[in-house]
Amino acid sequence: MDLGLAGKRALVTGSTKGLGRAIAETLVAEGASVAICARTQEDVDAAVAEMGANGTVVGSAVDAADLDSMTAWINSSAEQLGGIDIYVHNTSAKPQKKLEDWSKNLDIDLVSLVGGVAAAKEALADGGGSLISIGTTATAEHFASGSGSYSAFKAAVTNWTLGQAQVLGAQGIRCNVVSPGPIMVEGGDWDNIKNAMPDFYDATAKTHPGGALGVPQDVANAVAFLSSDAARHVNGANLFVDGGFCKRVNY
Repeated sequence: MDLGLAGKRALVTGSTKGLGRAIAETLVAEGASVAICARTQEDVDAAVAEMGANGTVVGSAVDAADLDSMTAWINSSAEQLGGIDIYVHNTSAKPQKKLEDWSKNLDIDLVSLVGGVAAAKEALADGGGSLISIGTTATAEHFASGSGSYSAFKAAVTNWTLGQAQVLGAQGIRCNVVSPGPIMVEGGDWDNIKNAMPDFYDATAKTHPGGALGVPQDVANAVAFLSSDAARHVNGANLFVDGGFCKRVNY
């Protein structure tokens, strides 16, 4: 299926590695122009050079905990690309063990989303746009040690994004969430778990009907679909990409 993303302008936060990188690469492959960001300029420059061989890619180093930094990146990206059609919020802090550090998830997961969308929404609403936040299945079903800073603020991200389906939806901006289950990212959390806790990893893999974790491309494909006009009547959805890992019946 041709998703019709050629000529679209997309911003993807936290996009030099892992899920964000796969999402950005997929949008570029579909013909979109993409702006990326990450914490270090070195990582951004390398990613821009690699992905730029296949399309238009621009990027900047951004501190997602600093809303001024996020806003400056959004404004400069919109100027460089000539607008914004797609905004993917992928930025997230690691789970915090100490209560006093939960503010990192507040700032990087939630405040950067709300503030970033505020900066991007005028451009997104110009002809219609798509907002997609990356959530997690851990917001909806108990897993491992239970809810912590990561899943608690991902729940807030999901709640806010889906609520905006009504508010921003009235301005022509569709708002959806993609919630991955366990995803194997090279050098990522589940790769580390596989090496450090092989029994736990194997037990988790076996809870998937297919017997294996997902890969970043699975998530990127879902984002590309929701970004496109093929999903023009999908607004306010939380799409699980988990291979049947979650066992709840979701009516």
